[in-house]
Amino acid sequence: MVTTSAGILLYRTDPDGKVSALVAHMGGPFWARKDEGAWSIPKGEFDPRSESARDAAAREFREELGVDPPDVPYVELGTFAYSSGSKKVTVFCGDGTGFLASDADRAALVFGEFEMEWPPRSGRRQSFPEIDRVAWMPLAEAGPRLVAGQRPALDALEVLLRQE
Repeated sequence: MVTTSAGILLYRTDPDGKVSALVAHMGGPFWARKDEGAWSIPKGEFDPRSESARDAAAREFREELGVDPPDVPYVELGTFAYSSGSKKVTVFCGDGTGFLASDADRAALVFGEFEMEWPPRSGRRQSFPEIDRVAWMPLAEAGPRLVAGQRPALDALEVLLRQE
């Protein structure tokens, strides 16, 4: 069964013309000491029979970051399948210039949580943040840090911005 997800990829262009993306480091003990391949576009699962991808992307952004996505025009970048074939994610992008611009803005975020048994086979359940931090990163820096299945969204964003 294929899992369907949707997310929002915010970008901003610095005065020197460099494009950065807002990406989130995945939370929980598995990702705690990882960097490469441990970041994600704020996204989550949805049922396409009962919710549009765009609505799901906004809802998941809000659930994961604890704030509404900025009220800007969004463009659908596409739907990207993970190499495992078990997941596909529809990504929307928007200009996030000025959104979460300071370290204080990002530090004030309240991230959504999930619960799991930890340590494994201990019988104890613990809560962990879905993501533990967000950062604006230049696209070249964000690429290797994103999970592999989401990297094509950065390529699609670059193509879109070149056309504008």
